[in-house]
Amino acid sequence: MSAANDSLPAAPARSLPRLGWLLLATIALLWGANWSAIKIALLEIPIWQYRSITCAFAGIALLLLAAATRQRLALPRAAWGPTLVAAFLNVTLWQVMTAYGVRMIASGEAAVLGFTMPIWATLFGALFLKEPLTPRILAALALGVAGILDLLWPALGAVGAAPLGMLLMIGSALSWALGTIVLKRVRWPLSSTAIAGWQLTLGSVPMALIALATERFALGHASALTLGAMVYSAVLSMSVGNYAWFKLVSIFPATIASIGTVAVPVVAAITGALLLGEPLGWREITALLCVTAAILLILLPARAARAS
Repeated sequence: MSAANDSLPAAPARSLPRLGWLLLATIALLWGANWSAIKIALLEIPIWQYRSITCAFAGIALLLLAAATRQRLALPRAAWGPTLVAAFLNVTLWQVMTAYGVRMIASGEAAVLGFTMPIWATLFGALFLKEPLTPRILAALALGVAGILDLLWPALGAVGAAPLGMLLMIGSALSWALGTIVLKRVRWPLSSTAIAGWQLTLGSVPMALIALATERFALGHASALTLGAMVYSAVLSMSVGNYAWFKLVSIFPATIASIGTVAVPVVAAITGALLLGEPLGWREITALLCVTAAILLILLPARAARAS
């Protein structure tokens, strides 16, 4: 069941995998590099303020894009409940928990933990959507888990902020996985662009209220580097990246769409090493090889099956 009823152009089935690969590459690059941008921006901007501004900007941008392309914007009364639930899970909880988590641990490690989401989404998909857990998918999940454990094993005995940061990132992964299942269970009356715009906009409201009540406005005193990181997050990661994600979910089953996003931690680890000087040694490289193998194990056979 699609997340949204987009009017995809009539084309042979073999054209869909090409679109899927393009969407996956876009998500991996934009979301992966954004973990470093978050780390930079949060040095000067309070968390609730940062997240509410970037989410609201992206949500409004996507709604304007939907309006400019003559897509329906009005949510029917029956769709408000699922939209609010999905917005809370996919936007509010995910955005806040990841922001606090990435401030406590390295951005590459935070990305890996946050993107354990495919594991939970696959299990939730089997439980709620009756999607099959094939041996190939189970093998890919095992590789992903092996990579995560390899990367995080040295930090398991850490004290202080590290354990809390890890728990927040795992909580964010669970929230996003549940939000993905909500997207797949509902037959949305709007396009994926409009649904993404509504979720980002509505999900930003509680964050904005808390920011107004508890934080001072910091943008006026922010450096050019911080403002650049915020622009990157709002325009490229949040607007373009979320459009690509919702479009991807509308094309592929939840298992394929969610497992494909494990490429994001690969990019996050590399950009974290290059931009922030975070570690990228043999342990990190081994973990990245595991998650890359998981991506190929899932997507290459799926692509061949769709193209035949």
